[in-house]
Amino acid sequence: MQIQSGIGPIQRTVGWIVAPIFLWLAAQNGRAADLPGARDHPLLKRFAHSEIIGYDIKRFDRYRLQTSTYKSYSFAKKTREYARPPLVVEGTVTRVWYEAAGQTSAIELMRNYQNELKANEFETLYDSTQDSAAVKWTGYFNNLGANEIRTNRSHYVFYGARDSGIQVCSAKLARPQGDIYVQLTALQWDRDHPVYKARQGAYIQVDIVEVTPMTQNMVTVTAGDMAKAITATGRVALYGIFFDFNKAEIKPESQPALEEIAKLLKAEPGLKLHVVGHTDTVGSLESNMTLSRNRADAVVKALVRDFDINPARLLPNGVAFLAPVAANTNEEGRAKNRRVELVPRVD
Repeated sequence: MQIQSGIGPIQRTVGWIVAPIFLWLAAQNGRAADLPGARDHPLLKRFAHSEIIGYDIKRFDRYRLQTSTYKSYSFAKKTREYARPPLVVEGTVTRVWYEAAGQTSAIELMRNYQNELKANEFETLYDSTQDSAAVKWTGYFNNLGANEIRTNRSHYVFYGARDSGIQVCSAKLARPQGDIYVQLTALQWDRDHPVYKARQGAYIQVDIVEVTPMTQNMVTVTAGDMAKAITATGRVALYGIFFDFNKAEIKPESQPALEEIAKLLKAEPGLKLHVVGHTDTVGSLESNMTLSRNRADAVVKALVRDFDINPARLLPNGVAFLAPVAANTNEEGRAKNRRVELVPRVD
């Protein structure tokens, strides 16, 4: 049976005249009901007409890549033993859940993505469809956890499906600038299930790990450095103020940077500042406008509350991703764009 889909080489066979129109229409159909703020990873296209129902990205995290089947698994104890130990890798981890409703099967989804990986010169590390000893068990979701991903379905949509339809594959692309690992987990639902918010069809979890060294973000710009930067360039960009993904609560490790901002303001009592939040391009412009403003506002409130700074001297603003200092096409550039800037006010 020939598999038909909108992913991989099949798309590239479309005639050059109609290809742009076809791909545009496929893109609109595929993204119409996506989880807000979610997006495809630039490395892999999606299966035609599928929707993103779960999304998470971590700038730096640890991931256990499956390289064999299970020998044993205890759901109660949350322990598992593999035929071969998992490969533990660290770097930027992007996790996307796709739903392909209708007559799509788990094996159809898996084969399409495997073909796409092969076309991009990935080496297969493990393929459960080629492993006669493979144990079909949903406990492989140790990499994700039910409550660690944003989703508009049940967090247990992968746990509840029938075991016989589960497919697992892991692959690696070696690159001088850092290896990339992909783990695919596909399964299917034979009917709609209101409890799990599942639709008849197939689901696939696409986990992508871009191996990169962790950026040491604890270096703090001093008050003196801030004053020099403001004098020289009219602004200073700060990377020592930290927030969790898509949140505006300041993390405790931001305290040294806040202390230096307070020192600057106390050393120069006539200085008034715009506190400007900047984001990368993950999510919509509207959501990032709100997020960047809320983060700037959180900085202002912390300076007023913890350091007794006059609130009239600080004005929070947010510009989302409209003032990038690097390309948003890779994690290194996105990290540079996530920042808080201090800009002197003239009023």
